[in-house]
Amino acid sequence: PLPAGRALDLPGRGTTFVRTIDGPPGAPTLLLLHGWTASADLNWFPEYAPLGERYSVVAIDHRGHGRGIRSEDRFRLADCADDAAAACAALGVDRVVAVGYSMGGPIAQLLWHRHPTLVEGLVFCATARNFRGKPAEKLTFRALGGLSVLARGTPDSWRRRAALRVLAGRTGEGTYGEWALREYHRGDPATIIEAGAAIGRYSSHEWIHEIDVPTAVVVTELDQVVPPHRQRKLAAAIPGATVHPVRGDHVCCAQHPERFVPALLGACADVASRLPRR
Repeated sequence: PLPAGRALDLPGRGTTFVRTIDGPPGAPTLLLLHGWTASADLNWFPEYAPLGERYSVVAIDHRGHGRGIRSEDRFRLADCADDAAAACAALGVDRVVAVGYSMGGPIAQLLWHRHPTLVEGLVFCATARNFRGKPAEKLTFRALGGLSVLARGTPDSWRRRAALRVLAGRTGEGTYGEWALREYHRGDPATIIEAGAAIGRYSSHEWIHEIDVPTAVVVTELDQVVPPHRQRKLAAAIPGATVHPVRGDHVCCAQHPERFVPALLGACADVASRLPRR
């Protein structure tokens, strides 16, 4: 079972999809920001219930992913951060702990950077300050950049077929069964490829040390997508950030929640304990 969800109009931006949970009175609100090629549900479905027992929760589909905003504009991570801020405003939420997984990590970083009065805490999972250090990583993101340009000038039916073949190799279609496959296919393939290129261009190393809210980093120690040493560098760059390791790979949030959930709950509790009293 999934929490209540609905389409949410963001004036001047488009229509997205959110799920919400009303937690205990006075509990902080967690804003869940999912990873690349996923949707909020694909990323967070095992975590909704345990988080909702302790916190209020808002989960949003990013643009081009799941039932997120559809736009003719080129994908930008900054737009995703602004979408999340607009969703909070539409829901009447004025303070959040932003919880970013993989691509959701840069979005959470940008949310703090662009909307500092909204973000009172941060939890980063399986993510980094940048994503293209090794030659193989640079090659991968360069290829995605080329594909994103090609996708804009290709008829829709062709680009969907081509992009789905690329993304199937990236995500391993069918891992979570028929429901997950249907959820995965909700996304717009061309936009998702653009998102991959945007991740490759992203870096916050010049300002990440300025983060001044309680922060925790969940490190996926067996991760072959975002190397653990890069995740630990993120933690080391943020004053006061705590590290919460989990013996899992990049998709352990969905495939091994019995390992991931305790680490996530520990990270959220750590941040919550350091928030200013309301």
